[in-house]
Amino acid sequence: MIRLLLADDEGLIRGALAALLALEPDLTVVGEAADSVTAVRVALRERPDLAVLDLEMPPGDGLRAAAEIRSRLGIPVVLVTRHARPAVLRRALAAGVAGFVPKTTPAARLAEIIRTVHSGRRYVDPEIAASALTEDECPLTDRELEILAVVRGGAPIAEVAATVHLAPGTVRNYLSVAMAKLGADTRHAAAHHAWQQGWI
Repeated sequence: MIRLLLADDEGLIRGALAALLALEPDLTVVGEAADSVTAVRVALRERPDLAVLDLEMPPGDGLRAAAEIRSRLGIPVVLVTRHARPAVLRRALAAGVAGFVPKTTPAARLAEIIRTVHSGRRYVDPEIAASALTEDECPLTDRELEILAVVRGGAPIAEVAATVHLAPGTVRNYLSVAMAKLGADTRHAAAHHAWQQGWI
C-alpha cells in the first residue's frame, strides 16, 4: 500500500482527487493539506510514502514545501500544476521533485504516475518536457528579477528598497521597466508573471 499526502488549496479538487485515488487498491490517502505550511506539518506527522502537491499554494508554493519535505523525510514528491512552465520544471527537478504533471491529468493516469515515482523513477509530462526545449528567453535583467522576487512576497516599496539596497525611487524605476517589458499593469502582476515563467 502506498501512503499518500495530498495538498491543494482548492478543497473541491483536493477532495475529489482523494476520493478517486482511494478507489485504487494499492493507494491510500493518509493526510490532506490546504496550504504549503500545513503540507509540511502533515507530512512530518503522518510520514507518507509519497507527497502529491499543488504547485501554487499560499503562503509559499508547492516547490518550497516539496524541498522541505524532501530534505526532512526523503520521500518522493509529485507536483501538480495548472501553469506547467518549462523553467518551473527545471527548478522542480533541481529541488528533487520526481514527478511533474498538469492538473488536466486524469486521476487514473495520476495513479500510474504515482506508482512509477514510488518505484524510484521520474515522470515529467511529455508536453512540458518538449516545451522546455523551445522556451522563450527571459527579457528581464538580474536586478529586475531580484526586485520582482521581493515584490512577490508582498513587500511594500520601502521594504523592497531596503532589501535590495536601493533607493525607493530607483526601485520604482526598475519596476516600471519590468512591467513595461512584461506588459503588466501592476508590480504584483509582473512578479506573478515572472514566477509563472519560472524566472524567479
